[in-house]
Parts: sequence; structure tokens; C-alpha cells
Amino acid sequence: MGQQQSSSSKDERHKYLASSFAEYFKKFKTENKIIPQETIASIELSLKEGNIQGANSAIIDALKKIDSTPLNVAVTGESGAGKSTLINALRGVGHEDEDAAEIGVVETTMKRHPYKHPNIPNVVFWDLPGIGTTNFPPNFYLEKIKFHEYDFFIIVSATRFKKNDIDLTKAISMMKKDFYFVRTKVDSDLNNEKEFKPRTFNREKVLQQIRNSCVKTFQENNIEEPPIFLISNRNLSDYDFPFLMDKVMSVLPVHKRHIFMLSLPNITRATIERKRQFLKQRIWLETFLTDLLSIIPSLAHLLMGSDVENLEKSLNFYRTVFGVGDASLQSLAKDWGMSVDQLKSKMKSPNVFETTKKETVQERLSRYYEEFCLAHGHLVNKNVYAKELFYLKFYFLDMVTDDANALLREICSRNNLVSD
Repeated sequence: MGQQQSSSSKDERHKYLASSFAEYFKKFKTENKIIPQETIASIELSLKEGNIQGANSAIIDALKKIDSTPLNVAVTGESGAGKSTLINALRGVGHEDEDAAEIGVVETTMKRHPYKHPNIPNVVFWDLPGIGTTNFPPNFYLEKIKFHEYDFFIIVSATRFKKNDIDLTKAISMMKKDFYFVRTKVDSDLNNEKEFKPRTFNREKVLQQIRNSCVKTFQENNIEEPPIFLISNRNLSDYDFPFLMDKVMSVLPVHKRHIFMLSLPNITRATIERKRQFLKQRIWLETFLTDLLSIIPSLAHLLMGSDVENLEKSLNFYRTVFGVGDASLQSLAKDWGMSVDQLKSKMKSPNVFETTKKETVQERLSRYYEEFCLAHGHLVNKNVYAKELFYLKFYFLDMVTDDANALLREICSRNNLVSD
């Protein structure tokens, strides 16, 4: 009788775990999920059947794919169009930083150059010479720059798109690759127009004229108008850059979409929130690994030394992804003429693992755990023993998100920009 009750209780527990796992991912739209729906369904089925090892194996495999999936972005256009500036902006790198893409260099060779993202190294931006700077026809050009290695192309121009750009897109289309036209330096065009025509200046009218000028090139070449994105490399949050990123994200495969999202600079509150939603799913996957499924309640709320190391590593990763890591803060402090400590004092996340006379690190973590549970309740049923470790990761993610939003407000305030 006791064995039957125990077996029944275990079956109920497995069903609960399966439904909890699947229900959590239903909160996210398809385009915001970090693993495919078929993987979610497979893990749910394994949990329901009590195949814990199978579920863990699938989750581990999913996390490995998330961490190791490469993304290669090709950026091409004529010299002086703003390719290098765009690459630096996408990587969150200053023009004077050691690994910055060189600006204003005249292209004389057929070389391509890779620039790894400093925080997400499997995201690589390739600076390609514009086809107009070579003597190669489009098909041969694509062969020389190894077109098959790139996930998509960004074709950059600072004026009108040339016939070479049109011919290149025809060749890229034949190769079944995605491409996006980016018209840079629109802020300079607007400033010039405002300076020369202060009384009749109309911002939206000028932007439409720029767009029409680009469209005309396609019409002259009997091509259906593709999406054209007007951007300023100096201020990515303005103009069409957010729409460009949304478009790219909508067509990328799920794992590539995830790492591309994490690599993006925090240009708006919406970008920061989307990163948070992506990372929440990652924590949920980690939660459903072996530690969550422990049947030993006495170990449920104990933080071991390895757990604290795990937490510190996770916190540092979140800080790096959200642009509030030590390296980012040091660079900002230098630009703003203030000490790093002054900048850190405006945030919570840099000081989590610092000991004080009032509170040990363990005491602080326990307090954070209680605060999270009071605010959000328990993530799982009381009959399933989740360690503090996982609750604290959610707490840290929210803390870093707050820090990132505070930093964005500060940046926007200093540059007279709007953060939303």
C-alpha cells in the first residue's frame, strides 16, 4: 500500500514538473523563445514520464547550443559609408579602443576582417570591402569573400545605393541569404538641412526625401523596393535602427536570435527588457536540471561554496550582457571624468559579493532570497525542492536590469536623448 502511494505521489510530482516547465514557456511569444517549441515539448514529455535523465540530457544539450551557436554578420559598402563605425556601435566598442574597427581607412585589397563581439565572442561582425572598391563581378566577389559563412548581410551607404549594390543584392538573393539596406549618417543630413534652411526645415520631410532617393535607385534598376533602414551610427536608439534589429530578429533561427539579442547595445528600455526575458528562460532551464529535482528537502535551502561561485559567475555574466560590467563601467567613468567607484555607487549589482561589517555575503544572499519570495512567491510547488541558488539568479537578473535602466537614463540625460 505504502509503495503504491509513493509511486502515485512520484507520478503526480512528475506531471507537475512537466506542466510547470511547459506553462512557463507559454508566457513568451514564439519569436522571444530561446529554444524551439519541439525541444520544450520533448522535455515536457520526458518529465511527465519520469525520465529525469532524458529531460536533463535534453536541457544540457539545449544550453550547450545556446552557448556555442555562432553568428556571422557581413557588413559591406563603399569606403566612407560608415561600415566600421556601425560595426563598432553594434559591438559597443569605442573608436579608440584597442580592438575597434579602423575608421577612414582606404580599401585597396580584397581582404575581409573579422571583429568579435567583446562580450559574446561567438558573434562576429565581418568588415568586407565594398564591391565598388574591387574589380570583381558580383558572383565572383561573393565567392572571394566566402559568402556561405555569413548568416546575413548589411549593405551600407551614406548617399544613394549604387548599381554595384543592386547587382550584389541580386547575387545574394540567388544564394538564398538575407540582406538589409542601411543608409547611414542621416543625422548629418538633417543637421546640414537645418543649418541651411532653418525656416523651412521639416525633419520628417527630409527623412522621407532621403528614403525616396534610395528607392529611386531600385526603381531605375527594375527592382521591387526592399526595406531600407535610415540610421545614425552616433545614436542607434533614434531613426530606424530598432526596426532593423526587430526585422533581423524575426528571421534568425532561434539560437542565433538569442545570442544576437544578448550582443545588442542597450539602446532602449525595450532592448533591456527583451534581454531580461531571454535570460529568465535560461535560468528556468537551469532550474530544471538535477538540483531542482533533488528529493532531499534538507539540502533544498543550503548554499554550498560552489553555489556561491556559481551565483557570482552568473551575476558577472548578467552585468556584462547588460553593459554594467566592470570593463564597461571603467570605460564610461573615463569618458565622463569620474571615478569607477562613483559610478558603481549609483548601482546595486557591483557590490553584491563585497563583505561588510554589518552583513556577511551568506547573510545578504539569504536576505535576497527572502525578499524575492515575498515579492514573487515560490517558483515551484512546495513538494518540489528548488535551491536558493535559482531564486537568487532571478533576483540578480532583476537587479542588473534595474542597473542597466539607470545607466541608460544617465546616458540619455547626458546626451539629451529619450530612453524609451
